Formats: sequence, structure tokens, C-alpha cells
Amino acid sequence: MAESFDLAALLTERGPERYELHAKYLNPQLPRMLHTIGFDKYYERAAGPYFYDAEGNEYLDMLAGFGIFALGRHHPVVRAAVQQVMDLDLPDLTRFECPTLPGLLAEKLLSYTPGLERVFFGNSGTEAVETALKFARYATGKKRVLYCDHAFHGLTTGSLSVNGESGFRKGFDPLLPDTAIPLGDLGALRKELKRGDVAALIVEPIQGKGVTVAPTGWLSAAQALLHEHKALLICDEVQTGIGRTGDFFAYQHEEGLVPDLVCAAKALSGGYVPIGATLGKSWIFDKVYSSMDRVLVHSASFGSNAQAMAAGLATLHVMEQEKVVENARAVGDLFRERLAALVDEYELLADVRGRGLMIGIEFGRPKSLKLRTSWTAVQAARKGLFAQMVVVPLLQRYRILTQVSGDHLEVIKLIPPLVVTERDVDTFVRAFTEIMDEAHHGSGLMWDFGKTLVKGAVR
Repeated sequence: MAESFDLAALLTERGPERYELHAKYLNPQLPRMLHTIGFDKYYERAAGPYFYDAEGNEYLDMLAGFGIFALGRHHPVVRAAVQQVMDLDLPDLTRFECPTLPGLLAEKLLSYTPGLERVFFGNSGTEAVETALKFARYATGKKRVLYCDHAFHGLTTGSLSVNGESGFRKGFDPLLPDTAIPLGDLGALRKELKRGDVAALIVEPIQGKGVTVAPTGWLSAAQALLHEHKALLICDEVQTGIGRTGDFFAYQHEEGLVPDLVCAAKALSGGYVPIGATLGKSWIFDKVYSSMDRVLVHSASFGSNAQAMAAGLATLHVMEQEKVVENARAVGDLFRERLAALVDEYELLADVRGRGLMIGIEFGRPKSLKLRTSWTAVQAARKGLFAQMVVVPLLQRYRILTQVSGDHLEVIKLIPPLVVTERDVDTFVRAFTEIMDEAHHGSGLMWDFGKTLVKGAVR
């Protein structure tokens, strides 16, 4: 009989080697990057929207694992559900059975999305996108997919084909037939549709890169054009969905809109078990699964596994019981109001935008000569460095984890757990205000760090 496996002892013994292990066996650029910007922390545990290091210092999480931890980390209800489903010894993934949990989770998900009728469960956001792309192409009989400039839909080959950032695509050609259009541009959409080969337009209602919100009414107008040309609208809600923007899905901010396919993932996991979901209209699923011969024409090895389904059901239960979506809307509105009030006060601060608890803070060229000189020097080295100069002291001095919203962008994206409170908003705004004060004085640790980043960029 095998000896017992002591995971806690292994972590205690080898934990101090974490950065060396990554450098040697995984992506060597990750520890290098973290060392460079001072993000090479040793977090020991997490609870809700907070991390804790070995000394017990508390860190506020404004990143939520890129949106995964909508309920914060280790929500007791979700954890109990995952533990319970393992204790049940279910005959999981038999392949030739219709288990109860996937049906229940699909039923629950669709209760939030009138007009959508079926669900495919995969394992990630990019897999949800791949599913939508395949289904749209098969259902329409067309091959080309439109996407928006600066879009991010994943990094597998199909989803990479609709990725609007050239840095991710470079070197991975050839990809699927695709064409980029500007977000909000109906004329560009109409021009591409006239070619007659478009299967679908895939779009994020709020782009993660830059936190750019689709213009009001554009999604509905785009869908009308698409349907006129027998093409489909796919809403990628992998990051914006499951309560992030103050509605269950972000497309629901546009009254009456029902996309043909919707992609979800991240928050649905409860932070425990990877899951992806593609929701759609029945006629699309009926075309893909048109006969018993095609019953497995699209499937996923770990899709609909019991642990993921239990985590999803528990997550939706918590969101209802604790009014998480309502909290995202109320706290998000407060957060944006507090930050927007600073735009007129600080000339380096250009804009605050977003919905719910998906917020973008954009920096721009200042008017005063002294600040403009420093800004120009940073921009000459690398666009996006100023935003990084704000992100670093937020973590190092104030123990607040944030991210720059995309390469070469002067935008910080805030996507905290949806359970953050007014106290957490106060913590962030207080720290951010102090950093802005320092930046506008043109001296101090922030600009010193900027010089370090400039030198690194030049090298």
C-alpha cells in the first residue's frame, strides 16, 4: 500500500524554492519579470479579497486572478460543495450516462438568460470561445469570423484567430479566416458582411484590454445587421459575465438584446475547479448535434465533471443568497464615482470608465511643463511604463495588487472580487490619491522607480 502523501509538509519544505522551480522547469520569463518589478512576493494564504504573507501582512486583491475569484478565495460554501461531491463517490464521466449535475447547472445558468436555451460545458474560457466559433461556422455554413481591434478571446489556435492584439498572434500563423473591425463601427461591419462569407462577429461587451465599453445600442444594431446577412452574434463574457458588471451578463445592460451564443467561464468556477460554458439558442445546437451519428462531434474530456458542476451550482447559490451581483453594482458605482472625482484634480489622470466592478483608470499627457518632461521621457522608453509606475507602489507600499490592462497601454484595470466592500474602496482610493500626489510633485520613489523601468526598457 502506498505511503500517505503529506502535501502540507511538501509545501513547507519546498515552498522557499518556488521562484527557482519556475525558472528551471516552467516559463523562465515569469520569475524574471516578477523580480524586475518587485512583484516576487511569498504569499502564504488567502481569504475573501485578501492575501496574507508569512508575517501576516494583509494584501488587497484588485485582480481576482484575472476575474476568476468573483467570490474571493476559499468561499466556505463552494469549498464545502466540492468536498461533498468528492465524498459522494459519484460514477463521474462514465461517458455513457446522463448525470444530474450538468443538467441542474445548465438549467440554473439558463434561468439568468431568457432567450438562450442550451449549454455546452468545457474547461476554460478559451474552450468556450472555441466551441462558439465551431458552432457558428457549422450552423451558418460560413467560415469567416469577425472580431474587434484590441479584443482578447483566448490563446488556443481558434480563439487566437480572433485575438485583436498582434503581439499574441505573431509567429503562430496560419490561423482561421478572420477580419478585425473597430469596436462600435457599424460601417466596417456592414462592409465585411456584404462579402457573404461571415459566420459571426465575436465581441466582448467591455473589452478587457483598456476596459473599453461597447457604445450604447451598438450590439443590438450589430446583431440586426448580422441576422440580415444570416450571421451570428457571439458575446464573449468570460471576464465580464457572472455578475462582474452589475448584471448577470454585461450584454444585459442593453435592453432586449439576446446574443446567439454567449461564452462564460472564470467566475463560474467559484475559484476551485476550471469550467467553461457556451450558452446558445436551440437551433444552433440542433444543427451541430443533428443526428445520433454526430452525438460526439463536439465534446470535452473533462467537460461536465462532477466537481466543476458542484462548484458552479454552489457559486450561483452564493451569488443569490449574498446578493453578490447587487454588491458589484453598488460598490462599483461608488468606486467609479470616487475615482472619477479625481480626474479634474490630477492632470496625469485622463479618464475613469467601466461598469460594475470592472474599472479602467487611464493616464494621459499632462499640461504643465515639468510633468510633461518626465512623462515624455517615460513614454519615449516604452508606452505603458507610467501605469506600471503606479501599479508597483500600490503593491510594494500599500499592499494592493493591481494590473496594467494591456501591453503599451497607460490603463490600470481593476477587477476585484465581487465581494469587496466600501472599506476596500476607501483603502484603494486613499493609496491611489497618495501616489497621484507624489507623481504630481515630480519626485519621490515613484519617479525613481520609473527611471529603473526606463533603463530596463532601453536595455
